[in-house]
Amino acid sequence: MNIEALFSGAPAGFFGIGYSDPALVAIICMGILLGLVIIGTRVVFAAGIVGIIGMVELIGWHGAVGNIGAIPHSKSVSFVLGLIPMFILIGFLAFHAGMTKQLFEASKVWIGWVPGGLAVATVFATAGFAAVSGASTATTAVFSRVAIPEMLKAGYDRKLAAGVVAAGGTLASLIPPSAILVIYAIIVEESVGALLLAGFLPGIFSAAVYAAIIILWAKFNPDAGPAVRGYSWNERIRSLPGVLPIAAVIAIIVSAIYTGWAAPTEAGALGAFVVLVMAWINGMRWKTLKAALMETSRLVVMIFSLIWGVLIFGRFLGFSGLPETVSVWILSWEADPYLVLVAILLGYVVLGMFMDAIGLLLLTLPVVYPAVMALNGGMDVTAADSAFGMSATQASIWFGIIVVKMAEVCLITPPIGINCFVVSGVRPDIALSDVFRGVGLFFVADVLTIIGLIAFPGIITWLPAMMN
Repeated sequence: MNIEALFSGAPAGFFGIGYSDPALVAIICMGILLGLVIIGTRVVFAAGIVGIIGMVELIGWHGAVGNIGAIPHSKSVSFVLGLIPMFILIGFLAFHAGMTKQLFEASKVWIGWVPGGLAVATVFATAGFAAVSGASTATTAVFSRVAIPEMLKAGYDRKLAAGVVAAGGTLASLIPPSAILVIYAIIVEESVGALLLAGFLPGIFSAAVYAAIIILWAKFNPDAGPAVRGYSWNERIRSLPGVLPIAAVIAIIVSAIYTGWAAPTEAGALGAFVVLVMAWINGMRWKTLKAALMETSRLVVMIFSLIWGVLIFGRFLGFSGLPETVSVWILSWEADPYLVLVAILLGYVVLGMFMDAIGLLLLTLPVVYPAVMALNGGMDVTAADSAFGMSATQASIWFGIIVVKMAEVCLITPPIGINCFVVSGVRPDIALSDVFRGVGLFFVADVLTIIGLIAFPGIITWLPAMMN
């Protein structure tokens, strides 16, 4: 490598290719990136380093440094990104104020009597907590402490108890407020409000599929998930006040997005304030508030660092022209658009075995998203003329929810399966192998959910179409 050329702004020639074939440079860099991720390098470092090398190769040292310096600042000052710390703070405040325990207890009282009732209650409690959390790993960690002890005490199979918590945590990726949907919206420049609203019904649908699978499993394997005793209506009514704070936050966020009386970021801030006030009324003091703030800070720093690193790589891909090349290549297949979509989703399953959900989306969307939109007919297509029977905006939202659901699957698939590691970390008495065996049932449920979302896109597009 010519060092003088590197610092003078000329092509550095890391690969001996220079300007002649930018797409080939991008392909080589993607191979290096995947190799680094597979051997265990954190996505933020792998993407950032490879992105820098690629930009130096294509546009020279000075151009690369200018872009690298601008990306973190330009993305950090985004008003939309302010949603992420607010949503995560809501979740940790609710947990440290004891609202999570109350939510689980209410779910147990209302539906614990069905076969596998505590596991079903866990699914709906995680769905409720997801509506104020927005972070899958946080949801999983919380319910590993709250729900697993209750299920083990009731005689539940350890694999089922661990599996339902790991899978239930993934619902935070769909149900608003969802940090990963915000990231998708930023990458593809789509409406944050529309995407958050679009995730609501698919999240409920996914939870319902989980519950149905659990009930069927418990019917045929009663010892794996025995029903708990029935509760009186008086006990059920008494459990409701405990869920009012979370219900209030859900109402604030969804109504703000749906009616437009507040921007999503403003709704998130208001939701965090409501939970803080209710937590203070419930007895939260400075020590627990400090713990919630520290946990929020750690998770936010991790997410923002990941965004910075991968967006550097995304900027490099933009210079290489690889996304456009891939779009042209996919369109040349002349295959049924749905078959191409399935092939893309299968690729996500494979890649998801080696990287976390946010990193997966950040790395793949700059290449995959333009191809899917071209497959639908372009950015200006109408529903009547498109391959998937929907407008460009609807297709963008529809694909976003499907691909985020695919990212959920990555959270429970080996060898990475972050949610499985979280469960095993919080509950060291449960072997990691048992957690992975336990999520197998929910992998089947996720496949059924994705098939349903592809076959019936109205589940995704109906609410955004009604939004003001």
